[in-house]
Amino acid sequence: MVGVSGRPVTVRRGTSPAALLLVAAAAAWVWLVTRSDGMPAMPGTMGVGLPAFIAVWTLMTAAMMLPATAPVAALYARTITVHRTPRMVVFTVAYLLVWAAAGLPGYALAAGLGRAAGLPAMAGTVVASAVFAVNGVYQLTPLKDRCLAKCRSPVGHLLRYASYPGPSRDLRAGAHHGAFCLGCCWSLMVLLAAFGVMNLWAMVVLTAVISAEKLAPAGRLVARAVGAASIALAGAVFWLPALAPGLTGGGMPG
Repeated sequence: MVGVSGRPVTVRRGTSPAALLLVAAAAAWVWLVTRSDGMPAMPGTMGVGLPAFIAVWTLMTAAMMLPATAPVAALYARTITVHRTPRMVVFTVAYLLVWAAAGLPGYALAAGLGRAAGLPAMAGTVVASAVFAVNGVYQLTPLKDRCLAKCRSPVGHLLRYASYPGPSRDLRAGAHHGAFCLGCCWSLMVLLAAFGVMNLWAMVVLTAVISAEKLAPAGRLVARAVGAASIALAGAVFWLPALAPGLTGGGMPG
């Protein structure tokens, strides 16, 4: 975690809430691994309805986002003097509810992109190139920089959260931080449409990217490098369609 001075913040207290988030993330990973073992990269909505998609989507975001959110949770916990554990549960639930809500447009997008997998190979490749290009361009935009800065240096917002009155404070704080996290990472999650939903290796790599962007000292450089790499993939997928098995029918194992 990076403080307002640009240096990583060392969290000496309040590590228990961070540990709880890591345990929750680990549990989500266990579920994903057991469900995706040997499963091919699946296009679109995986053939499930909206409720099941939202449930899987929320578990995926918990597994991928909570590790990078744990240091923020530890810092926020230091502003809580009573009933810390249940209040941190509220904070975490509110954070995940933002991502669950994002699953609604995510379902519509996945359904639309999933149809590309049934089109001629070139059509799917064009769609995959567009997905890579969208992520690459967004990674280099000022909006990405702003959202990433809020995730990397949340001290000012933590002070703002502490001023929230009433029992809704933890709910509002979790949702507020979740909104910045969504703004930072939505385009990376869209890449799962190209790599294939439930593609375990893609989820592992994207989790590493998200964590590096938010926690590493050179996180902003990581974001730009990922953007450049994604733009390169937008061209490379025409020569190697298997780079986007979720849209080109590459059949890469999850």
